[in-house]
Amino acid sequence: MNIVHLTSAHPRFDIRIFHKMCTSLAAHGHAVSLVVADGKGDEVRGGLQILDAGASRGRLDRMSRAPGRVLQRALTLDADFYHLHDPELIPIGLKLKSMGKRVVFDSHEDVPKQILGKSYLNKSTLWLLANVFGIFEYWACRRLDGVIAATPFIRDKFLGINPNTVDINNFPMQGELATDAAWNNKQAEVCYVGGIGQIRGIHEVCQAMGLVKSNARLNLCGGFESAALEQSVRAMPGWQRVDAHGFVNRDGVRNVLSRSVAGLVTFHPLPNHVDAQPNKMFEYMSAGIPVIASDFPLWRNIIGGNDCGLLVDPMNPQAIAEAIDYLVLNPQEVQRMGANGRRAVDARYNWEVEEKKLLAFYERLLAGVKS
Repeated sequence: MNIVHLTSAHPRFDIRIFHKMCTSLAAHGHAVSLVVADGKGDEVRGGLQILDAGASRGRLDRMSRAPGRVLQRALTLDADFYHLHDPELIPIGLKLKSMGKRVVFDSHEDVPKQILGKSYLNKSTLWLLANVFGIFEYWACRRLDGVIAATPFIRDKFLGINPNTVDINNFPMQGELATDAAWNNKQAEVCYVGGIGQIRGIHEVCQAMGLVKSNARLNLCGGFESAALEQSVRAMPGWQRVDAHGFVNRDGVRNVLSRSVAGLVTFHPLPNHVDAQPNKMFEYMSAGIPVIASDFPLWRNIIGGNDCGLLVDPMNPQAIAEAIDYLVLNPQEVQRMGANGRRAVDARYNWEVEEKKLLAFYERLLAGVKS
């Protein structure tokens, strides 16, 4: 099959899109291309053709104009399937359908719930936007050839919209972040890897670092969502115990995880978080370190069910600090929980399992075309 992946918002080497989906499909004999909108030009990487639709000038330009540019590049490729990775691309998916093309939408997030978690609009406006998008999403996705959902929760929502829906979870690639570092090389460090935002708990985590009684430090790997947020966090007393690394490549992430006794994922209890499955949670597990996570029912099943970390109230800095201290001061528990997490990833929460589902999904689509 000739499959084109389209994104107007994600980086060209996005882990889910490029390193997992595109690479897996190409490795199994399919012709795969990727259209991006980052202004870095066209290139071929690992046998995959990358076409650039040009960088966006801010969020408004990305939402309003980037989809059209992405469509123009996509139309230069006579593909069997067009795989959309951003909700703003759904309208061009309908355009492609009207031209006789076959289109798949990949829902990385529950967008209506994500809208409800925005902090820069009032509640009535958020409710209106979420409901309007939900109606459009329902109407549009019924007309597409299939939907891929990033979690079982999102899958169950879309099964009522489009019966050709499957969940392809964003689980880690086995062995990618694991190391053979000796446990006695672990430092009194915890880490957070990923985008840094207020609703992802950065203020509470930094407050916690000011409350810890051990000599723990925090490795912060990722970019802040705004300069104002970074400035406010850097002014907190707990910042003295933070080592900010900025964006870190995969080798750098592996190095940080190898030194850490735990990974943090203490997101706020917002609608789009409580049913999410953050990739970082499973990456910490795959690296063999315990997870300090928000005590949401779904996360309780994953972390508590596999006995691979500690659950805390994400809005309580004292609880976060106590969890950090416990793991820093109890290395045998760290090793036991970390081993449990790695076993769970090896058995279930890994990309190799999800890759089979992705390949089977496309085989079903192709069989439907042939019939």
